[in-house]
Amino acid sequence: MSLEDWAFLAEIVSGIAVIISLIYVGLQVNDSTSAIRSAAASDATKTMQSWYLEMGRNRQASDVWYNAMTSQEALSARDEFQYMMSMHTAILGMQNSYLLSKEGTLDTEFREAVTTAIVAVKDMPGMQRYWKQRRGFFHTGFAEYVDDLLARDAIETLDIYKN
Repeated sequence: MSLEDWAFLAEIVSGIAVIISLIYVGLQVNDSTSAIRSAAASDATKTMQSWYLEMGRNRQASDVWYNAMTSQEALSARDEFQYMMSMHTAILGMQNSYLLSKEGTLDTEFREAVTTAIVAVKDMPGMQRYWKQRRGFFHTGFAEYVDDLLARDAIETLDIYKN
């Protein structure tokens, strides 16, 4: 074989090596994307679990939250503040899920599962009071999304709020 033949053979081998390395990089990127999505779903779940755990485990916090949600009027200044901060924590977690789903990191079905809680309490006086006061604190796209949720038909899942 001539030197030219060897050079041609080396070009073919290097081309094959480049193709193999590109396939490998593509597989690594795919694995990385999957890991990022799993981590985002796990983080969103943990955020909401922590909030629900706090409400379920802390009687004082759950009493304040329940009273604020069901009361037509604001509670005492301290209780209303505690309610607003607690509610804001939950809604911020939902906003995070919304934003992650918009960028494609979190599945939209997961986002819907998390934010359906808003539809369940949309007609509660505390939710209406909260959203009126705090809507402007959120990302515009998320605020509009919540407005759309609030316009949906109510779902009957929370008999615990009925007196």
